[in-house]
Amino acid sequence: MARPKVYVYIPSDKDGASHKQLESVGCDLMFGDPTWRAALGATLPTFQAKGPGAVAMLGARMEGLMMDRKLLTPFPDLRVIARYNIGYDDIDLDDCTEMGILVTHAPVESNWGGVAEGAFAMMLSMLKRLPELDREVRGGGWRKAELNGTFLGRRQDGYAGITIGIVGLGRIGSRLADLLEPWRVRVLAYDPYVDESKFVHHNATPTDLNTLLKESDVVTLHCDLNKETRGLIDTDSLKLMKPTALLINTARGPLVDEDALYNALEANRLGGAALDAFNVEPVPKQSPLLSLGDKVLLTPHMVGGSGGGQQGQNIQWATNAALAALRGEIPRHVVNPDALPAWRKRFEGKSLI
Repeated sequence: MARPKVYVYIPSDKDGASHKQLESVGCDLMFGDPTWRAALGATLPTFQAKGPGAVAMLGARMEGLMMDRKLLTPFPDLRVIARYNIGYDDIDLDDCTEMGILVTHAPVESNWGGVAEGAFAMMLSMLKRLPELDREVRGGGWRKAELNGTFLGRRQDGYAGITIGIVGLGRIGSRLADLLEPWRVRVLAYDPYVDESKFVHHNATPTDLNTLLKESDVVTLHCDLNKETRGLIDTDSLKLMKPTALLINTARGPLVDEDALYNALEANRLGGAALDAFNVEPVPKQSPLLSLGDKVLLTPHMVGGSGGGQQGQNIQWATNAALAALRGEIPRHVVNPDALPAWRKRFEGKSLI
């Protein structure tokens, strides 16, 4: 029996333990380029040329190249695309489902929990005006009243506290709601795909998106990027928000129309924004967002990074998923379950290792 070919298209395993694990069961490994993760050099021909005959693919989110039917057609025996990370918006799930290819991801807590903590930190930084206070001290200033921050929670003196609107009550959104609970803020949440009990469990009031936008002092995005959510925050959405409100996006850049956001901020129709994800990454030097000063807090799509946590577990989960698929078994963390009927017909019970 021919040795199964496994394509590690974005190598991320620094000590190579997962590569040795795959080789130990008889896999031949082929490697792409680590720089593809940062939109450097990934093209249709180069991607396809480095992995001929692949029956499994492993790697991280790939910038600048969509993993769709056009890219995957030269791999007729491909069983699984196993992601090292939680995101998969660069994969066309509809195409993979129609082709009978399973897609798995690695929702490790260090990643999604780190994003929730990062969003909370961005929120506090903006509400407490920490960048401005830091610059004030460095510039020789001291205790200007106009640099007072916002008190988050309700107080005994009758102050009602602010309202936080969470769009998407999945792992990240619900963890953020949990982090907010001791702060005694009002939490609204919009997510049409979760059970009502989840709102109760995380002390969030369910509401529609428009109401959330109108009533929230902070709107924070924690939803997937898909056909429904692309451009979710556009000119009309921003008009619904309070002129003092903050927008936080630690999810995916295309959830937000950046031109509309810039226009709202520049015209003082929005209080501020904290962004960890952008339409184009890295952020172009000519991006108008860079000219907005303290109205924006910008981080390089790594606010959820946690030293020593994510690397290792996520790679092992992806490796386990690939090995399961190669054995003809259904792996864990499949994100396109509609592909299972076609996949079962082609691959279930047919082991290659």
